Amino acid sequence: MPIPEEVTGDEIDKDVRQELQSLPKTLAEDVARNLVMVARLLDEDPESAYGYSRVALRLASRVAAVREAAGFAAYANQKYSEALAEFRAARRMTGSVELWPVMADCERGLGRPEKALDMAGTPEVHKLDKAGQVEMRLVAAGARRDMGQLDAAIVTLQSPELASNSVQPWTARLRYAYADALLAAGREQEAREWFAKAVESDRDGSTDASDRLAELDGVDFVDALDEDEDEAGESRGTTSGDEAESDGRG
Repeated sequence: MPIPEEVTGDEIDKDVRQELQSLPKTLAEDVARNLVMVARLLDEDPESAYGYSRVALRLASRVAAVREAAGFAAYANQKYSEALAEFRAARRMTGSVELWPVMADCERGLGRPEKALDMAGTPEVHKLDKAGQVEMRLVAAGARRDMGQLDAAIVTLQSPELASNSVQPWTARLRYAYADALLAAGREQEAREWFAKAVESDRDGSTDASDRLAELDGVDFVDALDEDEDEAGESRGTTSGDEAESDGRG
């Protein structure tokens, strides 16, 4: 797959670069450039990111960072079985529990929410950092919802992190998930309050909390272009009517 000339491979994380030092220099550069493309395209063009990840995997399947990147690319394309296999491989290589929440979410994607809940109750969760523990809580709540256990999902999300007034990278998503669970349970007023709190903490627009809040408030957003087209159509309709009326009189 083509890679822009300006992509050198030096853009990758220092720790990943260190992992790649076990490879011959030219090969390491090729792998690094493909990993840069995976990172760049993962959100906006996951299909292309997946393609670059497969190239990197073909070149260096024994590098943990490559297996992890391949896992995230597969995950972004909803290839959950493949993603889970790659995450497991990366975990075997590093011994790290960092990928535990996304591995559990793959189990959800495969239609096994019970397995995701089992993973949420293992000792590995206690080894996660705060961000990882919050992520695990989100996955567990999602698993509860998959099983139709709305009240349990709400309780799962109730935590010191949810109650805290400090804004962390995970705050908006946690508040949003809580609001969404409340709404699903028919607790609309409480849901509105938490969507509003999610909006306050969503500094990078990672959720559509503002749209959900507007929807609850009965606000409709009309695209300006659509509005102009409607007005133009009405104008054309009036003209046609006048001409028809004139023809009839004649």
